[in-house]
Amino acid sequence: MARAGLTTGRLVRAGAELADEVGFDQVTVSALARRFDVKVASLYSHVKSSHDLRTGIALLALEELADRGATALAGRAGKDALAALANVYRDYAQEHPGRYAATRLRLDPAAAAASAGGRHAQMMRAILLGYDLTEPDGTHAVRLLGSVFHGYVSLELAGGFSHSAPDSQESWTKILDALDTLLRTWPAP
Repeated sequence: MARAGLTTGRLVRAGAELADEVGFDQVTVSALARRFDVKVASLYSHVKSSHDLRTGIALLALEELADRGATALAGRAGKDALAALANVYRDYAQEHPGRYAATRLRLDPAAAAASAGGRHAQMMRAILLGYDLTEPDGTHAVRLLGSVFHGYVSLELAGGFSHSAPDSQESWTKILDALDTLLRTWPAP
């Protein structure tokens, strides 16, 4: 019998909190059982495995991030939209490092199809509407933005910019300015 009060949603949210505290790679069903002071077997009626738990955390994080992105993009275009979405990714990663790491989890095809990953691609494409890119350049630009956002955020989270000047915020602003310039002057095919 399932322990009263334990649900899949509650366990996934607790797992997401745990990921932010100790790191996404440290989240297991055993660690979650310790958090709730229950036996591991008590959780198996709600999550099948640690991988299932991590997948749930990834789906939650992708949804949270997409919701923030959609709110930030409302009514914005061009460079303003670019900076708004970029800042959503950076701020989310700083506030929720474990959840942000979960967004990088490779999902199986069924989970990926059910995830908010498609919303992220739509938001990137919405930004690019202000830059007059045609295909396949639009796809190249989406990949560029994803690479820059994730790469910078990952390096910053790892402490890569903490011991040198100028500060990382100044670099971030310059990078967003450079991305805007690049997107406005994208090389012709």
